[in-house]
Amino acid sequence: MVDTLLIVDDEEDMVRLFKRTLEPALGCEVRTALSGQKALDILEKDPIDLVLLDVKMPGMDGLEVLERIHRDHPWLTVVMMTAHGTIELAVQAIKMGAYDFTTKPFEHDALVWHITKALERSRLLRENMVLQLRVLQTQAFRNIVGKSQKMQRVFEAVQMVAKTDVTVLITGESGTGKDLLARAIHDLSDRQGEQFVAVNCPAVPENILESELFGYRKGAFTHAVQNKIGLFQEAHRGTLFLDEIGDISTTIQTKLLRVLQTKEIKPLGDTKSIHVDVRLIASTNRNLPEKIKTGEFREDLFYRLNVLPIELPPLRERREDIFLLVPHFLEKHCRELKRPQKKVSSKLMELFFRWPWEGNVRELENIIMRGVLLAPEDEIDVEHVGLKEKLSERPCLVEEPDQLTEYREAKDEVLRRFHENYLKKILCATQGNVSHAARLCGLERQGLQQVMRRYGIHAEKYRGNNPDC
Repeated sequence: MVDTLLIVDDEEDMVRLFKRTLEPALGCEVRTALSGQKALDILEKDPIDLVLLDVKMPGMDGLEVLERIHRDHPWLTVVMMTAHGTIELAVQAIKMGAYDFTTKPFEHDALVWHITKALERSRLLRENMVLQLRVLQTQAFRNIVGKSQKMQRVFEAVQMVAKTDVTVLITGESGTGKDLLARAIHDLSDRQGEQFVAVNCPAVPENILESELFGYRKGAFTHAVQNKIGLFQEAHRGTLFLDEIGDISTTIQTKLLRVLQTKEIKPLGDTKSIHVDVRLIASTNRNLPEKIKTGEFREDLFYRLNVLPIELPPLRERREDIFLLVPHFLEKHCRELKRPQKKVSSKLMELFFRWPWEGNVRELENIIMRGVLLAPEDEIDVEHVGLKEKLSERPCLVEEPDQLTEYREAKDEVLRRFHENYLKKILCATQGNVSHAARLCGLERQGLQQVMRRYGIHAEKYRGNNPDC
C-alpha cells in the first residue's frame, strides 16, 4: 500500500519542488494544496497518511488548519514547517497536536528523515486501528456463530449499516437471534459507548407500553404520583431496540411514526415535546406486508422502519453452522453450569443434522443445555436430550430413493446421499480441516478419513474459498 503525503504551502514553486524530490525519495504519492481550505477539502474526500503543513499562509494560517485537522481527523499525523521557527512556536504546535516541527530552509536528507519517521507513526496508527476494529467486530459477533454463506451475508449487512444512523428492521423466525444481531449493530456503531435499551413489545400490556416508551408527568393519570422518564429518553444518544414490533397496537404505531418523523416525543400529560437523539432498531417474526393488508400494521410506519432490512435465516437453511454452534453451546453451558466439558455423540450429531429446528438456534441451545445437565458421563447421547421419543413425530430429512429398488440398493443410495451431504457440510464449516471436523462430528480422525475415502470426498477441495460451500 503506497502512503499518501499532502503538502500544504502557499508557495507554488516550493510545492512543485517538494513533489518532484519527495515522491522518488520516499516512494509515496504526493498531493499538494496551496491554501489551508483546499487542504481541508482534500482531507474530507481522500485518504491521506501524512500532512506537511506550512505555518505562515494568507487567510487560514497553519495553526488554524492544524486545529481543524486535530478536531476532525485526530488520528492523522501532521508535521509543521516554517521559515520563522522559534521554540515557542514549536511548543505551541506540538501542544495543538502536531507530531513534529521542522524549519526552512530544508536540508534534503534531514527532511526525508523527518517524513520517514512520521510515516512510520502513521502506519503504526493505521495498523492499530485495523486491529481495534477486528477486536470490536469479534466482540460484537461473539455470540452469533456462523460461517455459512447466508450468515456471512448477514454479517456483511451489519457492518455496512452499523456506522450509519438509519433505522434497521430485523426479520426472522422466533429463535434465530434477532436480539443478538441488534446488539451487534449497536456495538459496531458510533453509539456503542451509549445506552442500548431493549423492550420486548408483546411482553408489555398495551396500556403500559405507551408510558414505558414515552414517559409521563406527575398527575397524568390516577397512579402517576411522580414524573417518569420513558425509554426513548433513556436511550438518548444511544440505541432503542423494539423487539417484535409487529405485535404493537395501531395507536402506538401512530405515535412511533411521529417520533421517527420529528425526532421528538411528548410524555403523557405534558404539553411540550422533547427532542431525542435515538437510533431505532426493530425486529419481528411476523409477515408485516400481510398485516398491512389486514389493517393491523401501518404501511407508512413499515416503510419508515424498513429502510435497511436484514433477514436472519432459519437454522434449517444453514445446517452447516450446526457443527460450529454445538461446540459453542457446549463450552458456554458447561462453564455456566459448572460441569466438566462434554461432547455430543456422532449419533446425536447426525440427528441434529436431520432435525427440522422449528425453534431454530434457541431450540438447539436449550437441547444442548439439557444434555449438559442430564448426561451422566462426558458424552451426550440422544436419550439424554429428550429427542428419542419425539423422533417418530418428526419428518426424516434424508432423501428417499427416486424409484423403488431392492432394499439393500435403496439403503445404500440413501446412505450415500446422507454421507456426501453431511461430509460436505462439515468440511465446508471447517474449511477442509479434517482434525477439526473429526472433533465436531465425534469421530476419530482416522475414522473420518476412512468414511471420506469410502465416498470419494477430498478435504483439499474445501480449503480456501470453495464456491460449493
